[in-house]
Amino acid sequence: MDFTLPESAQAVRRGIADICSRYDMDYWQRCEADKRWPEEVWADLAKGGWLGLAVPEEYGGGGQGLLELAVATETLSASGSAGGSAFMYVLTPGFGALTLARHGTAEQKAALLPKLATGEIETCFALTEPDAGSNSLAISTFARRDGDDFVVNGQKIWITGVQRAAWMLLVTRTIPAAEAKPRTDGLTVFLVNVPEAVAAGRLSYRPIPKMGANTTPSNMVFVDDLRLPASSVLGEVDRGVAVLWDVLNPERILLAASALGGAEVALRVGVDYARQREVFGRPIGANQAIAFPLAQVKAKIELARLMLYKAAWSFDNGLPCGTEANIAKLTASQAAWEAADAAFQTHGGMAYSLEYPVARLLADARIGRVAPVTEELLLNYLATQVLGLPRSF
Repeated sequence: MDFTLPESAQAVRRGIADICSRYDMDYWQRCEADKRWPEEVWADLAKGGWLGLAVPEEYGGGGQGLLELAVATETLSASGSAGGSAFMYVLTPGFGALTLARHGTAEQKAALLPKLATGEIETCFALTEPDAGSNSLAISTFARRDGDDFVVNGQKIWITGVQRAAWMLLVTRTIPAAEAKPRTDGLTVFLVNVPEAVAAGRLSYRPIPKMGANTTPSNMVFVDDLRLPASSVLGEVDRGVAVLWDVLNPERILLAASALGGAEVALRVGVDYARQREVFGRPIGANQAIAFPLAQVKAKIELARLMLYKAAWSFDNGLPCGTEANIAKLTASQAAWEAADAAFQTHGGMAYSLEYPVARLLADARIGRVAPVTEELLLNYLATQVLGLPRSF
């Protein structure tokens, strides 16, 4: 058993760290305050070829896997971006490139992968719905056959990055949930040209005001009589669950990587303050009440990292990774929250000041415990699917 990261992942860490060294904590604070996409970082990542890691070499990418994407996300997050980095690797390299490389047709790959590799185009993913919530199989957005085309109607919620996306991976029902047997049948994923659909008045969106992660807007999305050719299907009609699992597991792994990096930066902020701040004649970090919570966070970060890398490695090697992805997401998100909370407590009242990054780190960390899947559902999966306990529904 070898716990050494492969050279490909180590090279990614060095390359991303080099880019990140050009941007300090104040930069990320300004991006969040101004609700602005970090264009400069995105441009540097694109120029260095770091957005095309998961694109096969024949399409101009790096030919790497999810492990390298996870390391890139973790490194970027740990540099100071925290939750803001998740969208930079989840939306386009994750949702777009990784999924197309596995499930796209030859035509879809040739048309999109080279542009995804360079960052020329971006993608987003539309699954969640207002009424279905976490029950993804109960979505009602429906694609009806009409000759050689499909006509789609429905609503989506919490869809991030629509404003920048050239293409959307849109999850629909082609068999109503009540009629599908098994329940996983009847899902179909489409590739939607977002600018064209918006210009035609068939797709619209409305941003949702939110407490954090404001570098990228999240939206309500409305689909009205959107006509799509059969060639826009990603994967197979009615068999979209295969595509879905290859989206959701990497999403959880990449969000775990972002949370892990967020935990690292929060820990660093807390430790630095504990070293420097003196009260009663000594640094406050000399007090066990301050030191021990920070030390506990460090232990949890290292444990979460082991499962994160195992989950990504399993996906890349074609092994089942659902359990590992769920555990990685659960533990990394908890570590991020505990790290941010410990940093907040270490700063005392000054944590409440927006002159410090602690409030941003706390807001970014909190979302990880409820999105894109709640802790309760992750625990329910482990209880029923791993431990074999009775289902509650």
